[in-house]
Amino acid sequence: MSDDLDTIPALAASLFAELLASEQLARALVTRSLPGGMQLSHFSVLNLLAHLNEERTPAQLAEAFHVNRSAMSNTISRLEWAGHVHVRPDWDDARRKWVAISPAGRAARDAALAAFLPRISTIVRDLGAPEVRRALPVLRRLRERLEDES
Repeated sequence: MSDDLDTIPALAASLFAELLASEQLARALVTRSLPGGMQLSHFSVLNLLAHLNEERTPAQLAEAFHVNRSAMSNTISRLEWAGHVHVRPDWDDARRKWVAISPAGRAARDAALAAFLPRISTIVRDLGAPEVRRALPVLRRLRERLEDES
């Protein structure tokens, strides 16, 4: 395939159409599988905190998810109410708070993963692990470029 200017815009449009459609379908699959009352935004925050295994400020979480601070504060409040995160003041700066995943939050995150990971695993198996492995570096570079643009 040539890289002339007529081909690149069409390729870009097709790529983003597939990405957007796949993203919507993946969100729907995961959302249907989440334990009662958990939203995708809740799972996403719990998953990040579990992965990092470190506290984060609400501002750091908002930046990581490319949302405004008020949206992240709402998500954190709901997670705190459910007992899935612990929020503590910053002892050096009273204006700041720190958020950490609680044992109940880790259990809820693990339950959510257990609910949808088998379905995602089936899709990966059907596509073929080697093909998925080849796609991951391209998708990762695409995400990194999009992060650079935002």
